[in-house]
Amino acid sequence: MATSGKTNSRIASNRKALHDYFVVEKFEAGVVLKGSEVKSIRDGHISLVGSYARIEDGEIIMHGTDIPPYSHGGHYNHVSDRPRKLLLHRKEILKIKASVERLGQTLIPLSMYFKRGNVKIDLGVCKGKQTQDKRETLRRKTADRDAARAMKR
Repeated sequence: MATSGKTNSRIASNRKALHDYFVVEKFEAGVVLKGSEVKSIRDGHISLVGSYARIEDGEIIMHGTDIPPYSHGGHYNHVSDRPRKLLLHRKEILKIKASVERLGQTLIPLSMYFKRGNVKIDLGVCKGKQTQDKRETLRRKTADRDAARAMKR
């Protein structure tokens, strides 16, 4: 099954994570999925809100991602919120582990997309925002939007 001729087609994004965290670094990771999960994702049924990743036994495991059961799956369906393994190179995992342990940062899935038929995740090494940082970000976005409107006129 092809993805409508595009090389990358976005499935879902975690906009709340961009509001709550500063993204320090991004990594592209593959995801270990079952067949019914892929079919459910192709139907557009996925939620990344509240999901996070942890390093467990030298592997990165994603928790909290909700992929509802496939509507035509029958008894072959999957558990909707099971932990899923992320596929990264060993050097990337060690780099992520060092920054998470040393600097107290966290791993957040930012977006999910298809790349040449495979499901990929943008995994962000993130630092939490304080309340004043969130307000400053909203002020900056509003000012940019107002400036763009003024330039358009």
